[in-house]
Amino acid sequence: MNDYTKKVIKIIKSIPSGKTMSYGDIAKTAGKNRGAREVSRILHSCSEKYGLPWHRVINSQGKISLSGEAGQFQREMLEQEGIHFDKNGKINEVYINKGRDSNDNKERRKKRP
Repeated sequence: MNDYTKKVIKIIKSIPSGKTMSYGDIAKTAGKNRGAREVSRILHSCSEKYGLPWHRVINSQGKISLSGEAGQFQREMLEQEGIHFDKNGKINEVYINKGRDSNDNKERRKKRP
């Protein structure tokens, strides 16, 4: 496993309950500004093996990328954690982990409507 994959897994594991983070924000935090698709691949291939909270990862539009039953299951899991969706299925508050494990480096960003 390469260093980037290790960073991505660590970042995904650090997303707290009741918060979400986009594929792109995970990629940027791990050191690749244009690595969202790679984050998606890592999430798909490593979620079960590493017990990743895959349901807390959303797209850059603040929406769930999955469709059908899988998307509905993800939404239900997020709602159980206190995440709220608008009428268009968008999450307005997205968690961003800006680097190391310090609470000083974490913020919440309001997505624009």
